[in-house]
Amino acid sequence: MESVKDEKRVGRPILHRNPEKKSATDGHRLLCEAYGKHALSIKSCEYWFRRFKSGDFDTRDKERGGRPIKFEDAELEALLDEDSSQTQEELAETLGVTQQAISNRLKVMGMVQKQGNWVPYELKPGNIERRICTCELLLKRQNRKSFLHRIVTGDEKWIHYDNPKRRKSSVKPGHASTSTAKPNIHGKKLMLCIWWDQLGVIYYELLQPKETITGERYQQQLMRLSRALKIKRPLYAKRHDKVIYQHDNARPHVAKVVKETLEALQWDVLPHPLYSPDIAPSDYHMFRSMTHGLAEQHFTSYEEAKNWVNVWIASKDEEFFRHGIRMLPERWEKVVAKDGQYFE
Repeated sequence: MESVKDEKRVGRPILHRNPEKKSATDGHRLLCEAYGKHALSIKSCEYWFRRFKSGDFDTRDKERGGRPIKFEDAELEALLDEDSSQTQEELAETLGVTQQAISNRLKVMGMVQKQGNWVPYELKPGNIERRICTCELLLKRQNRKSFLHRIVTGDEKWIHYDNPKRRKSSVKPGHASTSTAKPNIHGKKLMLCIWWDQLGVIYYELLQPKETITGERYQQQLMRLSRALKIKRPLYAKRHDKVIYQHDNARPHVAKVVKETLEALQWDVLPHPLYSPDIAPSDYHMFRSMTHGLAEQHFTSYEEAKNWVNVWIASKDEEFFRHGIRMLPERWEKVVAKDGQYFE
């Protein structure tokens, strides 16, 4: 009987032998039908699709002896670009290496976690400059005419079925907090995609197990968000002010099809510098509160998880959402005051 590792390796040629499949999502669905719980993760499918597309059709794991080569660092950086909130274990599974190897490379790359996202501990001069310039521009715009009431923001978050109790721990200043025990990454989890403004949640989707975000899916979600806005926020259709849209630079968010859709919707997209979860409302406000609420929650089904999300949303009054948006100018000011560096 093949091991789980062998089963996952066998799945790789299946992706290669099915060029008619249009996306990694289609390939992942095919593998789930063949291997069930032992199928490659969607992240792994996306990784192997990239390799095949680049002309590398070798389905074997690369030799990992010695110091990792630059190309492997590029692969790790690409995965972080797609989803900077992935755990070391998830990154290791996708790349076919050990968790310790990922930990070592992240340290060499100078990466730490801020607001649950991997970011450089020491920002490069160019990233610092962009953070300062972006925040200065946003502050000037806000001072000329307040636009916070027009901001619609959104992001993605994993909802784990098993959520351990939070435990506090002491860390050195400037280092990542380890106050929350990590959930079992091999257990079930669902991706929550949620959009909100200062009045409350406008639209959300809780994806099915194994589903994640691609550029095409995100584009479709934006169209559904647009329809939800017309129903829940009819004032946008009655006035000339456009929706001001805020999201981060995750790879699906900056896909060509997404940019074209945002242009067609005529939404005003706020600039957002790389590695800046500290000025993303979903990261510093909504998801922090949601993570606290999830502590010690244990779900046994999709329906239980979705019901919890509905109850959590209903428990938050308008002031909660208003406060999350109204904190933005203060956080822009802190970025400028800290010369572009991260702040606690």
